[in-house]
Formats: sequence, C-alpha cells, structure tokens
Amino acid sequence: MKKIILKRRMIVFISACLAPFVMLHPSAGLATTANAEMRVTISTDRFNNLGVILGKLESVAQIPMLTAPAKVMVPSAHEYLVSASQAGLITQLNASIGDMVKKGAVLAELNSPDLLSMQRLYLKAENELQLGLLSNQRDKKLFEEGVIAERRWQETHSQYIAFASEANEHRQLLEIAGMTDAEINRLKSTHRLSSKLNVLSPISGTVLERMGVAGSRVDMLAPLYRIADLDVLWLEINIPQERAAQVKIGDNVQPENTDPAAEKITAKISQLSQNVNPENQTVTARAIIDGKQSSIRPGQRITIQIMQATATPAFKVPNAAIAQNEGKSYLFVRTQDGFRVTPITIIGKQNEESVISGELSGNEEIAIKGAVALKANWLGLGSGE
Repeated sequence: MKKIILKRRMIVFISACLAPFVMLHPSAGLATTANAEMRVTISTDRFNNLGVILGKLESVAQIPMLTAPAKVMVPSAHEYLVSASQAGLITQLNASIGDMVKKGAVLAELNSPDLLSMQRLYLKAENELQLGLLSNQRDKKLFEEGVIAERRWQETHSQYIAFASEANEHRQLLEIAGMTDAEINRLKSTHRLSSKLNVLSPISGTVLERMGVAGSRVDMLAPLYRIADLDVLWLEINIPQERAAQVKIGDNVQPENTDPAAEKITAKISQLSQNVNPENQTVTARAIIDGKQSSIRPGQRITIQIMQATATPAFKVPNAAIAQNEGKSYLFVRTQDGFRVTPITIIGKQNEESVISGELSGNEEIAIKGAVALKANWLGLGSGE
C-alpha cells in the first residue's frame, strides 16, 4: 500500500515539473492561438513596417474549371481547295501564301488544249440548235395552216428540244471548266476559240497554301491553292476523358495569355464528341471563337482554360493574399484595429490569381501583400521583430 502511494506522488511530482515545458512547445501553442484568436491586432506603425498593401476583392461570375491543349481550326464550310478544272500548262500564278483575295479574282492562268475541244463542241451544238429552232418554227406554221400532219411537227419539235438540251449541256461543261458567262457569250458571238483558262477564287479569303508551280503541267482536278475565310475560327480542345463530364455546352473558353496587352480572345463550347480518342484518352470539344481575331492563326496550338458560371458569390484575389495553415486557406480582412482572419475556399486558379469563396460581402479590404508577415503575427511567430 505504501508503494502505491509513493508511485502516485512521483507521477504528480514529475507532471508538475514538466508542465511549463509542455506549454512552451511551439506546435501546441500555435494550434491553440490559431483556433482561439481569428484576428490580428496591429498598430499603424507596425502595419507599415511589415510592408502590408491593401486591395479590394474582385467579384467574378465564372470560375476556371480545367486547363487543356487546343488547336486553332478553320470551319470546314469556310475552307476551299481550288483545283485545275482541266488538264493543261500553268502559265501564271497570281497569288502567294498569306495574300487576301476577293471572290472571282484570277488566281492562276492555264493553257488547256482540252478547252479548245469543249468550245468547238459547244459552238457545234449552238449551230444545230439554231437550225432546229428554224425547222421547229417552220413546221409549226405549216401545221397550223394544215399543210403537214401533226406528227410531222411533233417530230421536229422533239428534235429541237434535244438540240436545246445538248447545247445547254455543253454550256454547263464550259462553266465547270472555269469559263464565265461573259466569256461563253463572247465565244458564242465571235466564234473565236481560246485555250486560255482562268482559275478564279470561289470566295473572299486568305491563301493558306499554294501547291502549283508556274511552268508545270497539271492534270484535271490537280490542287493549286487552299483558301479560307478566317472571319470564323474554331478551337479543337483535347479534354482528359475523366474530366469530360464537367464540361458543358455553352462554357466559356479563354486562351492562357501572359501578355496583358495582347488581344483578348473568348470562345464558347459548341460541341462535345461522343467518343474517346484511343491514342491519348481524350474527348474532343469544339469551341467557336467570338468575332474576327488577328492574334491567332489556323494550325496554331495554344493552352486554354474552360470557365464555368458559378452559382455562389466568388472573388478573384492574388495568390500572395492567401495564407495557408494546417491545410486550410485564409484571407486577412482589414478592421479598425488590425485584421480579421477569414477562412476561404479556393475554387479555381488562373495564372497568378485564385478564385475563392467564403463569408465575404465583396466590399472588404484585404491584405494583397504581406500576408506572410500577418500570418506570423497571427500565430505568434516573430512578434518581437
């Protein structure tokens, strides 16, 4: 019994001796301070010495969801491949890569022997049509006067219709070959054949590629130019398949840009692919860029951020304004006697800024610089400096 009493007295004595050292242990003291005191009391002089700079919260309606690579594309309906409609010799090329061309502008000139044969057949068909027209008018008059039978006039009329169809066919072949209505009408009136064939631009746009070389012979449908209307551009985005469910039609897209003076580019998600690319396990999303842009070009690869509207109030703050402690994030909100330590939730990051939410009205002044020094004062570190 005496031994038990002696052991208890020894335990009480040792606990009393170690109590001051336990209270002075840094980790124990910091946890108690951080939980009990959610404010920093600081004088104006001390405030200035710490290099604290105040700023306002910036309200935002969208938060960055994810970052992904993208490629600038030309819509298929705005891109044209200009080819040689007939085989021949390229005698002249009038456009180079990067040139702006108008619809109907002469891009190239060809010398095509096949065009001569087509023109000859057209003139022959036109002559037969004129003869058929005269025969049709004559037999119609004779039929109305009762000189010939109705069957005779019907045969003549059917032959006239066949001549008209053949002439129309040869005219359309000349149009497909690249001749304009004015050139065909001039051929019809003058009967002068020409092997010169002009290749015209089908749209107003920019020359992206030139495949032909002056002095070379080309076959029918050989590609000469690739032209595109760059007023509308797309972004083809590769989204990791595990994040694809978070992306929605109508989400905003912003290219990452470190140059604040550069042109601002925005786009909206218009389509999400229903299959996954087996090579890189990504889902392709298409975004239509708003308005005409001059700072990006087809084929360019960029990094983008997909933005989504937020249902709760959110604010943008510099990363330097956020203090971390025990896995949680805080802002220092200015008060009359110092700062209030306000817990926040980081819901997105964009370059050197973060999008946060918390119990904030948006009118508060916060410390955008010097948060490290304020954190030290809050936790009782370096308060004697």
